[in-house]
Amino acid sequence: MSSFLDSMLARAAADKQTIVLPEGDDERTLVAAERILAQETANLIILGDADAIQASGYALDGALVVDPRTSDMREELANKLFELRQHKGMTPDQALALMDDVLYFGVMMVKMGRADGMVAGACHATGDVLRPCLQILKTAPGVALVSSFLVMVVPNCEMGEAGTFIFSDCGLEVQPDAERLAHIAVNSAKSWRTLLGTEPKVALLSHSTYGSAKNEDAAKVVEATAIAKELAPELALDGELQLDAAIVPSVGASKAPTSAVAGQANVLIFPDLDAGNIGYKLVQRLAKAEAYGPITQGIAAPVNDLSRGCSADDIVGVIAITCVQAQAAKA
Repeated sequence: MSSFLDSMLARAAADKQTIVLPEGDDERTLVAAERILAQETANLIILGDADAIQASGYALDGALVVDPRTSDMREELANKLFELRQHKGMTPDQALALMDDVLYFGVMMVKMGRADGMVAGACHATGDVLRPCLQILKTAPGVALVSSFLVMVVPNCEMGEAGTFIFSDCGLEVQPDAERLAHIAVNSAKSWRTLLGTEPKVALLSHSTYGSAKNEDAAKVVEATAIAKELAPELALDGELQLDAAIVPSVGASKAPTSAVAGQANVLIFPDLDAGNIGYKLVQRLAKAEAYGPITQGIAAPVNDLSRGCSADDIVGVIAITCVQAQAAKA
């Protein structure tokens, strides 16, 4: 277990939050819930067939198990959903029918303050998890878009912050333009501060460093860097930087000697989803890095989307991270 995960679990346990897990019919979710409850990391609400969950054999004492089909919260949540979505043409009957969907039920619990955050995606697609979030919770005040990041912990690595990095965006924004890329960079820096508690050093990555290549792709990153510096002039942020110039001190000193970030970056902003997704999986598989996420940023309350290939250990980590995000949202 990495020191990063140890830190997330300890911080979560120090100020317990309530997290709703909509996928109570998934065994990995129940294994993770058992561990979270045993470690007293969070208060849990588990959605699904209550009889099946209670007969599963897992030690879930202390969790609130809710069957959305029969819950006495069903009508209250449906009424609130209708109130929120009637301007989009939703009817009361449609709102009530959506309470059969564990994701809508879970997001409405967050909206109504019954839970502080939600973790799902073990057996649902990203679009299905995020759709109710964007419809109901919407973006946080002052945030332009929802994006995602991964916390990467690379063993035996002196780069980044003792081998720890944020990679963004590796899960949502397919081809962000310069303005959206700038917002991803600024929001990722905030996420670094929330989770790691130290100063972010943000590199906007490219195949080019300081004009070594001249083309539209490199120009987008140059423009995004300029916009990000306007949005958050206090940040240590630079681009466009090649990956080695961003994280290897000797290369950074050679290729970008005037940069305050080159060779020291701990937050890496990828120019598009192809680069981000391929990059994090290379580091995960070849460098044996621990990859926590994708974690969403920019939603008004913390809701995180798991990979459908996740393990129970992954779910435990994301629950702890979600708790820390919820603590920060209340601060």
